[in-house]
Amino acid sequence: MKRMIPGWILLALILFLPTIALAQNAQVKGQVFDRDGKPWPGVTVVLKSDTGRSFTLTTDKDGKFSQIGMSAGVYTFTLTQQAVGLNYSEKHQVQADQETDVTINFKQLIAQQGPSPEQQKQQEQQQTQFKNMKAHVDAGLAAIADSDELRKQLRAAPADQKAAIQDKLNTDYQTAVTELQQAEQSVGVKDTKNHAVVWSNLGVAYNLAGRFDDSVNAYQKAIDLNPQAGYYVGLSGSLANAAGEEKDPAAATSKINDAGADCDKATALDPTTTARCWKNIGIVLNNKGMFKDAIPALQKATTADAKDAQTWFLLGSAYTGMIDSKQEGDKVTFIIPPGTADAYQKCIDTDPNGPYAPQCKTMLDQLAAMGGGESTVVGSKKPAKKK
Repeated sequence: MKRMIPGWILLALILFLPTIALAQNAQVKGQVFDRDGKPWPGVTVVLKSDTGRSFTLTTDKDGKFSQIGMSAGVYTFTLTQQAVGLNYSEKHQVQADQETDVTINFKQLIAQQGPSPEQQKQQEQQQTQFKNMKAHVDAGLAAIADSDELRKQLRAAPADQKAAIQDKLNTDYQTAVTELQQAEQSVGVKDTKNHAVVWSNLGVAYNLAGRFDDSVNAYQKAIDLNPQAGYYVGLSGSLANAAGEEKDPAAATSKINDAGADCDKATALDPTTTARCWKNIGIVLNNKGMFKDAIPALQKATTADAKDAQTWFLLGSAYTGMIDSKQEGDKVTFIIPPGTADAYQKCIDTDPNGPYAPQCKTMLDQLAAMGGGESTVVGSKKPAKKK
């Protein structure tokens, strides 16, 4: 005998069925981005509800995934990819009768989380390393600055005080070299720019200390790391100094040629360095008495900057160093290189009231006197200066 279902129970079942159907209409769509912020394909995404129901999905080529027919509730989204050891979870509320959008961007997540303990330790080490490097660089540059002042004192000091000042200078040079060497050891391996800066400063310190070959090597290392016009200018001056120390004329000529080539490289990077570079070579060679080699460098410097009175004075001095003489009867005739008087005159014309004008005027007067020759007869008088 069939049992009849009471009407109120049947009505309750009818009312309940749509509710169940509605509960399965939730949807999820999402997209996964990797640590570079690019869509991440091939990631396994497991959606597991608090009631234990789960769905397993895989992101497509655009890093996207979707699931329909879900019931509302809180789901744990677990992302895995064995190839990179990915295992990440986060929870999301899935709403009934609507589509829930979920974006998981690992680039943003990493940025929000900040550095890992290991990364933080590396950052602290780098900061400590940088502080050590900077302290040594500052100490080295301070020693170089102090040596500049001492050289000024040395030029003006009485003879009995020069030795003590020179000792202080030597101490400064050694301090500069030592501090900058330690700075170089403190620069981070990948910090190319600061490596180059420290090597260039070491080039200055070695040059001041008279270690010209070491200076050349230091500047070359700076250039290899980060080519700069100023580094080529420093290298050219150190090569000129090294040439002056050479006993082999061929080796000296080779280094002078290399110095000139470095001036050309500096010019290619920064044309404003041309005059300074050639002038530095001329000063070094002039100071070492290598007048013949100094003249071409100073000529190029005056071509690059015709308004520098000091360069004209240096060129005149180099020409003067090349003055020769010959005996003609009872007189010595001086052979003055062409361009000597012209260099001194341009020194005056360029800056008539400047510090070099008086010296250039004196040299012009001496050249005028030398033009008349000098008697070698005992008791004879030197010819009067031409007016």
